[in-house]
Amino acid sequence: MKEKVVLAYSGGLDTTVIIPWLQENYNYEVIAVCVDVGQGKEIDGLEERALSTGASKLYIENVTDEFIDEYVIPTMQAGAKYENKYLLGTSMARPVIAKRLVEIALKEGATAICHGATGKGNDQVRFELTVKALAPHIRIIAPWRIWDIKSREDAIAYLDARGIQAPMKKGDTYSRDRNLWHLSHEGLELEDPSIEPNYDKLLQMSVSPEKAPDTPTYVEIGFEKGYPNNLNGESMPASQLIAQLNEIGGKNGIGIIDIVENRVVGMKSRGVYETPGGSILYAAHQELEYLCLDKQTIAYKSTLAVKFAELTYSGEWFTPLREALTAFVDSTQQTITGTVKLKLYKGNIIPAGATSDYSLYNESIASFTTGELYDHHDAEGFINLFGLSLKVRAMMLQQNENK
Repeated sequence: MKEKVVLAYSGGLDTTVIIPWLQENYNYEVIAVCVDVGQGKEIDGLEERALSTGASKLYIENVTDEFIDEYVIPTMQAGAKYENKYLLGTSMARPVIAKRLVEIALKEGATAICHGATGKGNDQVRFELTVKALAPHIRIIAPWRIWDIKSREDAIAYLDARGIQAPMKKGDTYSRDRNLWHLSHEGLELEDPSIEPNYDKLLQMSVSPEKAPDTPTYVEIGFEKGYPNNLNGESMPASQLIAQLNEIGGKNGIGIIDIVENRVVGMKSRGVYETPGGSILYAAHQELEYLCLDKQTIAYKSTLAVKFAELTYSGEWFTPLREALTAFVDSTQQTITGTVKLKLYKGNIIPAGATSDYSLYNESIASFTTGELYDHHDAEGFINLFGLSLKVRAMMLQQNENK
């Protein structure tokens, strides 16, 4: 009886090649698993493709709501952006995908899990750290670190030699990753940072800001304890809300991010990310936090966000530190309930008002009109104490200058 291997299967070029390669080199029974995190039409026809290529069966596992509720929303609540730009769409999806791979491998009695991530990329780290954290006894196979295939062109030639149709054309070799949160693009002209992306050819979720409408679009997003649950007055699950924001934001040229980022493995890479709905959601959530969180919490949370992003980007989701950071973030979200209005215009997200029963803004204090809660005379004593150290230092310098 053959040993079983569970393959993270997308139906793309790499995983199409991997099925016959595993059979030729390991004599495994290949169980293909496509974990649906909102890829949309990319899943169409996968079963026929996987079985015709040699897989014994294909699982299609829809974990979209789990992905959004347990990975995306906690990361958004943390305000985490990798290197202050990337909204971590691929990074957040990998641990939930790998978690499901582990569950199916245990169910099937598989001895190994295989992925199609390259030896230069981040995903190999994300997949493998998750497997090590959840099922350390399962073997991991990473063909890109083993085989002789060196390029997309080599992979297409491998399939041609075996009479297998490649799922992409030779001239269309952008490397893409899609889920409900975003769409990433790498390869071709993007590998030269001096070249502007060919957005007319590249973009699939969005239009460029130049092609966005000449009139703004307004959206209102409601949150309950930091969880987005209402769009323009209609209650809905976060996954549905994000899908609708993707459509609205995409039409307005929102969330197109061109970044040269530092990969986990040490090199820099250039990619373009489309995250229209996510960009809107981050902006709305931040506006509500500005209204409802105190100064010290906002300041400390902003430093935490950097570490949270690093952990997520590096595949360290199932770690004690990430879990502890999430616990802190959860505690900050207890008062993040309210509604935020935003104006979307040609790639820009412009605040247009926010309300909350937990608002710390007090008009009686903040208004130029003197209210009962603030006495202007109190400021003098505060400034005297706040500036005391500066005054003492200045006096010392003056004394020493006179010697």
